[in-house]
Amino acid sequence: MDQAAQLDPAYAAARAEVRRLSVGEDSILAVKIREFVVIGVLASRGLQYGVEAHMRRAIDYGATKEELFEVIKAAAVPGGGVAYSVGVRALQALEQEGAVPPTSPPRTLTRRQGKGTPSASPPPSSTHRRGTTATR
Repeated sequence: MDQAAQLDPAYAAARAEVRRLSVGEDSILAVKIREFVVIGVLASRGLQYGVEAHMRRAIDYGATKEELFEVIKAAAVPGGGVAYSVGVRALQALEQEGAVPPTSPPRTLTRRQGKGTPSASPPPSSTHRRGTTATR
């Protein structure tokens, strides 16, 4: 980026201000959380180098290996296989460098059922079914 600052100092300063406002420390959301969003977007676009860079920054702000993997899994929903494979490769590269903190001890997860979670029991039967005429 030093090259850009030499070529156009005003533009470089404007980009620095946008970066400060979007992923800097002055926000309601923690830097780590905003980095997670950036990681998801970059993974969905297939940009492994950017994913690695933002994973490093998220780690600097306390992200764990498990959290980074959760980000990749979430990004794979809208981003598909590209997001997943790019994210996993980035995480592996950081592990090989020793940049990822050690794995946390496993914790027991409890599943909470919310509005978007399918019900454990089948839906009640209805007298009207698609493609048929209801009779009573």
